[in-house]
Amino acid sequence: QVQLVESGGGLVQPGGSLRLSCAASGIIFRPNIMAWHRQAPGKQRELVASISSGGSTNYADSVKGRFTISRDSAQKTMYLQMSTLKPEDTALYYCYLNGVQGTFWGQGTQVTVSS
Repeated sequence: QVQLVESGGGLVQPGGSLRLSCAASGIIFRPNIMAWHRQAPGKQRELVASISSGGSTNYADSVKGRFTISRDSAQKTMYLQMSTLKPEDTALYYCYLNGVQGTFWGQGTQVTVSS
């Protein structure tokens, strides 16, 4: 059974940076898409960034130019490098994986941007 565990969240000041990590346990067989989603209080969960098996990436307009999604060669760890953080980025960030084995979500890691 595949499990995803996020880490790296925390409290940062506006303009600061954080790097989130998502570690996958078990064997990952031909993942189609790995992605980061986030959900702020009172808002729906939204897609932040995704990366396909072919390496193509997609970003929400609100984070383009500030966030970068990446993964290791084994596709067992995914990262989200966040820079120039804004208070609007405050949310619970979730790791997501979809592939032939099914769809999997992490438990979330909290990112709070405040002065």
